[in-house]
Amino acid sequence: MKEYFSDIKKIAFEGKDSTNDLAFKYYNSEQLVAGKPMKEHLRFAMSYWHTLTGEGVDMFGSGTMLRPWDGQEGMSLYKSRAEAGFELMSKLGVEFFCFHDLDIAPEGHTLKEKYDNLDEMVDHIEHLMKETGIKCLWGTSNAFSHPRFVHGAATSPNADVFAFAAAQVKKALEITHRLGGENYVFWGGREGYDTLLNTDTGLEADNYARFLKMAVNHAKKIGFTGQFLIEPKPKEPTTHQYDFDSMTVLAFLRKYHLDNNFKLNIEANHATLAGHSFQHELNVCRINGALGSIDANQGDPLVGWDTDQFPTNIYEATLAMYEVLKNNGLAPGGLNFDAKVRRGSFEVKDLFISYIIGMDTFARGLLVADKLMQDGVLEDFVTKRYQSYHSGIGKKIINNEVDFEDLACYALKHDQIINQSGRQELLEEIINRAIYSV
Repeated sequence: MKEYFSDIKKIAFEGKDSTNDLAFKYYNSEQLVAGKPMKEHLRFAMSYWHTLTGEGVDMFGSGTMLRPWDGQEGMSLYKSRAEAGFELMSKLGVEFFCFHDLDIAPEGHTLKEKYDNLDEMVDHIEHLMKETGIKCLWGTSNAFSHPRFVHGAATSPNADVFAFAAAQVKKALEITHRLGGENYVFWGGREGYDTLLNTDTGLEADNYARFLKMAVNHAKKIGFTGQFLIEPKPKEPTTHQYDFDSMTVLAFLRKYHLDNNFKLNIEANHATLAGHSFQHELNVCRINGALGSIDANQGDPLVGWDTDQFPTNIYEATLAMYEVLKNNGLAPGGLNFDAKVRRGSFEVKDLFISYIIGMDTFARGLLVADKLMQDGVLEDFVTKRYQSYHSGIGKKIINNEVDFEDLACYALKHDQIINQSGRQELLEEIINRAIYSV
């Protein structure tokens, strides 16, 4: 296989005292944490789109990225990107990748041409997978970039668009199955609205559910047994996305009796845009048995859009991995770096450094979260905080043994209530202390 990053060797673990930009300080893939290798907890994946097709374009300027495949066109460009991507993953020790159909092959002028391009590229990617041992974490379809999706895909007012989106997802699902993908993701890029003045929200929600049910049925037909995931996002590009946050998605799935077929893929930056913390979204999924996978990134608190930066926040990563450990892991999901280098970080070395930093951030977060779990301080505090439900009237409430009449009688006799401090600052200091110790 041609080498695209000849100046960069396989990234090694050198420990936290290393000053080598191209070495791991915390990610030691085989290190045992909570009974299994670190790599099995994290299941890192490369985002095909940001890593290989991102050009550093923003709304005010053209691309800035300098890449080894620059100047190529057509299928040769896509094949070079694929080869470079597998080399990058091999050198980083990333064992999975995630893709949109539009990432891996040209759109084509017709749907048939699109299908043919995808088939040719999947042949090539299959070969690279066999050569490297790298696997597909999940696939999805880009049903938001092309002008045909201006008003949405599954929620478009145009039935022809609904049909075209179904044809795309059918093919993307079949490709994911062929590549051994362990999950399939639905991200409703334009499934939402900008104004209610021209929108039938009831019909659009019903159609979205119809679309997802068709996908479930097609998966059974082709023998795809992977996990279906929905990725919440509150806004951007539409003013209001239907998959606003975890609670919204869970309510939607339950309404249409799809909750047994889908889990959620939670992205850190999307949580921020919804006005939640990353941990909040993970926690909501975990307690509802719906935590499927993670898109690892972070946003800029000074910017109001989805900046998709590589994660560097140790505190946030710690709380995220705390939820993952309490969930008994993510498999068959994983930790996909849905992140891009900054527009001004345009050299190839910046791309490797960004992945190293992101992987180290979550590796350290895992180590700190494991320490917190072993110490049991947070768990013990929460248990004691709710101890009034372990006996007496609290236990009767939990056991559904009382009604309003019973509780009113109890309250008349116990109306001098004494609360206990939540000790938030102390708990935050405990987390800080654990971070400093790792």
